[in-house]
Amino acid sequence: MIDFIQAADTMVATGEAAAAAAAEVTRMGLWELFMKGGWLMWPLLLLGGVTVFIFVERFMAIRKASGLDMNFMNRIRDYISDGKIRAAVDLCRKTNTPIARMIEKGIERIGRPMSDIQTAIENVANLEVSKLENGLPFLATIAGGAPMIGFLGTVIGMVQTFMDMAAAGGTVDMSLLSGGMYVAMVTTVAGLVVGIPAYFGYNYLVARIEKLVFQMEANSIAFMDILNQPVK
Repeated sequence: MIDFIQAADTMVATGEAAAAAAAEVTRMGLWELFMKGGWLMWPLLLLGGVTVFIFVERFMAIRKASGLDMNFMNRIRDYISDGKIRAAVDLCRKTNTPIARMIEKGIERIGRPMSDIQTAIENVANLEVSKLENGLPFLATIAGGAPMIGFLGTVIGMVQTFMDMAAAGGTVDMSLLSGGMYVAMVTTVAGLVVGIPAYFGYNYLVARIEKLVFQMEANSIAFMDILNQPVK
């Protein structure tokens, strides 16, 4: 019975420490809150910065790659129909997008079997998609790893709290217990703050790349149709 009462008192003390820590969090600045989270906050801060960098850099790259003149394929059709192969290649190089580079490779293969042209276009398309996906695996790793680091901080904070309680003996000081509770709570929040945007950012970028892949496939089909037309 005594053990049960002591265990209940311990749980109440832990709950009070958590409530006190939560109340004090609202009165703290970001830097003070960051320091309360312990050393695990530094790798989370680094991962947060990397997340922002990868997302912004990939977003700009995909946005640039998706930009294509609506009349691009019409001009390619006119040049090829008129036999102006050099002009078509120059247009592709001037446009300088994944779709343009894909079409340029196909134009350079004109005169060879259609299967060779199709293979060359597919190879360039795969290479361009691989370039666009650069950094995305690391972003996905951050989306899954940051919350796990936060959970590690939770475990470390709880262990620290119980160690402080054991060291205090029968006298439990709320200020003594709040240190471990800070580590547990702050690292959990930080891990989610980093992981959730990384998760949504990753899926958004993947969706943009898939949309661009569909555009590349549509332009590839249009180019092959152009080659099947008789040259003037």
